[in-house]
Amino acid sequence: MPQVPPTMTSQVASRGYAKRRLAVILAGGVAGLVVGLAGVYGIAMLTRNAAVDSTCKPAVETAKKLGDFARGEVAALKPAVSPRRWLDLSFYDAGGQTKTLADWHGRTVLLNIWATWCVPCRKEMPALDALQKKLGGPDFEVIAVNTDTRDPARPKAWLKDVGIAELAFYADPSNKIFQDLKVAGKIHGLPTTLLIDGTGCDLGLVEGPAEWASPDAIRLISAALQK
Repeated sequence: MPQVPPTMTSQVASRGYAKRRLAVILAGGVAGLVVGLAGVYGIAMLTRNAAVDSTCKPAVETAKKLGDFARGEVAALKPAVSPRRWLDLSFYDAGGQTKTLADWHGRTVLLNIWATWCVPCRKEMPALDALQKKLGGPDFEVIAVNTDTRDPARPKAWLKDVGIAELAFYADPSNKIFQDLKVAGKIHGLPTTLLIDGTGCDLGLVEGPAEWASPDAIRLISAALQK
């Protein structure tokens, strides 16, 4: 029986390895494509579901109207194009009880997500406090949710030290509220503030700090409160 030269055996083995490697790469590429398409499809479904939510249809017109008030100190406001409901967003009150936005049904809410390590968050907190003092009541409330994940006593102490007296304390040390909003494309960093109507539908979004006690902000919130 003729002997196969060692070099030929090596070449055959090399070609076999190359084929197997190519198959693995192609399989990985197909899998990645499937995952990518699934992600895109999922996002499309999320947007579509928000668009057909009949409860949020009035919010579409209100959001358009608010675009006329997005100027000056609140020029960064992005009116919602396809409002969706956020009644299930959850966090804790000062006593550790679970709250959701459904607890504010019927009231317009300015939902602010912040943390003590965020310098812009700390800078805008007095303005949020002043806004609550001026417009807070049966129809409107500023809900500032702290997302510090370590020392739970730190945010309370900081708010007391800087004289924040009008805002009720709310927190989410698990940071789940941030993750829920991030998945929906509503938040990328801190601070982020959402204006939400009485049915739980978002009207607009501000990424970054704003002068919430300014005349521009007062006009914006007042426009949102008009029935």
